[in-house]
Amino acid sequence: MIGRITGTLLEKTPPTVCVDVAGVGYEIDVPMSTFYDLPETGARVSLHTHLAVREDAHTLYGFSTASQRSTFRALIKVSGIGARTALAVLSGMTVDELAEAVTRQETGRLTRVPGIGKKTAERLLLELRGKLGADLGGQGGAAGAPSSGRDDILNALLSLGYSNSESQAALKKLPEGVDVAEGIRLSLKSLAKG
Repeated sequence: MIGRITGTLLEKTPPTVCVDVAGVGYEIDVPMSTFYDLPETGARVSLHTHLAVREDAHTLYGFSTASQRSTFRALIKVSGIGARTALAVLSGMTVDELAEAVTRQETGRLTRVPGIGKKTAERLLLELRGKLGADLGGQGGAAGAPSSGRDDILNALLSLGYSNSESQAALKKLPEGVDVAEGIRLSLKSLAKG
């Protein structure tokens, strides 16, 4: 596996860059967020990389940070999400914005990314839950504990086929400190009436 490339930036043609490493030019596909951070051609550059090996191609993907690369790897593990779609997500939002969208289950933020429809966004939100470095890491500790039960309730409702907006509306009606099982029962009762 090629984990990092350091060399001279030869070409920048979105979304591909070419980096010369000891006389060998590596073509690397990068998200636009990384592309905009690149120096001018001829300058030294270092990229965290992910090598995808398929029967018909070996493709190298590059990222300016290790967190971008780990997020890319988490994205391509989601069923139906390929490398191109993962690059589109990372081009359309930062890692922190994606983590916030996943934590808050905001389908709308993901559907703004070209190529991401509502069903794909909901699948991403469900499968990435808890996999993006503690999601909103700044909200840990005591403040994060009560929301954990609410997160489980939300995931249960989404798994049962309710939309994100329906599930969020049901969550708002729950009393504070309700346990997961009771929260699911009350939410389902609320959704049946609505």
